[in-house]
Amino acid sequence: MKIKLKSLLKRSLSFTGKKRLIKVGQTPLEKHPLSASLEQNLTELQKIFDLCADVVFRKFTLNCEPPINAVAVFADTLIDVKSGSETILKVIMQETTSLPENVRITKSNAIQILNERLLTAMNTKITRDFLELADFVLTGRVAIVIDGSSSVLTCYVGGSPGRIIEEPITEPVVRGPRDGFVEDYKINLSLIRRRIKSSRLKVELLEVGAISKTVVALCYIKGIVEDSLIEEVKTRINRIRMDVVNGSGTIEEMITDQPLSLFPLVEYTERPDKVAGSLAEGKVAIFVDNTPMTLIAPTTFISLLQASEDYDNAFIYASFVRLIRVVSLHIALLLPAITVAIMTFHQEIIPDKLMGVVLTSRKELPFPIVVEVLFMEMFFEILREAGVRLPRTIGQSVSIVGGLVIGQASVNAGFVGYIAVIVVALTAVASFAIPNYAAGTAIRILRFGLIILASIMGGVGIMMGLMFILFYLCGVRSFGVPYLSPIAPLIPRDLKDTFIRVPWWAMLTRPTFTGTKELVRMDTNQGSTKPNKGKE
Repeated sequence: MKIKLKSLLKRSLSFTGKKRLIKVGQTPLEKHPLSASLEQNLTELQKIFDLCADVVFRKFTLNCEPPINAVAVFADTLIDVKSGSETILKVIMQETTSLPENVRITKSNAIQILNERLLTAMNTKITRDFLELADFVLTGRVAIVIDGSSSVLTCYVGGSPGRIIEEPITEPVVRGPRDGFVEDYKINLSLIRRRIKSSRLKVELLEVGAISKTVVALCYIKGIVEDSLIEEVKTRINRIRMDVVNGSGTIEEMITDQPLSLFPLVEYTERPDKVAGSLAEGKVAIFVDNTPMTLIAPTTFISLLQASEDYDNAFIYASFVRLIRVVSLHIALLLPAITVAIMTFHQEIIPDKLMGVVLTSRKELPFPIVVEVLFMEMFFEILREAGVRLPRTIGQSVSIVGGLVIGQASVNAGFVGYIAVIVVALTAVASFAIPNYAAGTAIRILRFGLIILASIMGGVGIMMGLMFILFYLCGVRSFGVPYLSPIAPLIPRDLKDTFIRVPWWAMLTRPTFTGTKELVRMDTNQGSTKPNKGKE
């Protein structure tokens, strides 16, 4: 029986000791109800939050007759303490005297009066369970524990200041909106709500991670997206059984169709306008708390070559830029391999005058062209990674200076020739034109494989490598959608927004490969018209 590679990896990397593996997150926690005694509740809460220095127990007294003892429990690292004091504690302690004479606060009705009369402007929830109470406190709520009540009132307070909304560094545009996602999923959802002001925009909250309890929000437009796609996304996320989920990268790897795929099968972005456009095409957006990267499913290879700026510029400019990206894609993938194949096996296609220049430049070089190209490619990859990891103020300078100095020094020292330096430099520049970083990384990896094939079999090796890549991409799926749609399988109607972009007034229908319900997106007979001459 043939063992799949994925199963083989799981078996080889899994723990195989005598201890039984714990099924993370599958055993439901038992209910632990609160008591009516404030002291007992405090004792239990102090056990739960033992060694949690950021959890504060603030004792106070309700201003009523007779006075009632109470405690506010909150994590000062998760809330704005000043805002909480002004909007909750100050209101409770001072405004109890302004209640009508017929309203008398007692231990039995204190929670109800606070919830219905004093804290009406707050987002409140009532719980009677210690474990649920602990979850509320650790998600940025203030818990009001009152003596004589087995219920606890929790109020949401604005969190501590986070990163401000600014333009994404990894996806800059010349023309388009400048706002980008941040680490707070609620702020990210608000950026989408500002663009799609409709009740058809639905948001469903899920929770993953038995310890981290990371919030995952599914966002889609009801009536446009297929119900089967929503259910499939939710099913895959609910299958995740982990203790800690720190970001969207973990979610992406756990829900992808083919986990060992070299190309990204789930697109990610920091741009709200790109997410809004994808939702309008019948896709699903996955927001993960504590990360600005939002996932979009399903995705296709063509969408990885498109930028949000394409839809803000005129269609002629957008189509031209897209064609430039396609050319850059082929240069980044094939130029080094073609150079190695020609210099090693197919010198006859080099013109005579150029051949003389080539022979002269390579006369004293000690290594074959494939070694030179591989060396320079590896050097540029190291330089690129160093530029990313260094501080922003010096990273770009180091990349430029390092490339110029070391490249020129290598040529002068006789290690490599001018041809290898020129080819690798052109390839590196072309790879920067690919908008999606993950897709660009996949192309960079495949480039090394094609160089090796070209050094062994020349042009035949390049063709074999390209055929393998094409066959592989034809079999890849992203949530059931063919990865090369709408080219393979061919859907002529959807070609209007692939390598070129037709005018907006001609994009009457949404892409059909996502299986959208409402295919038509606008009325016909729209667009620019000439003024009628001779009429007032």
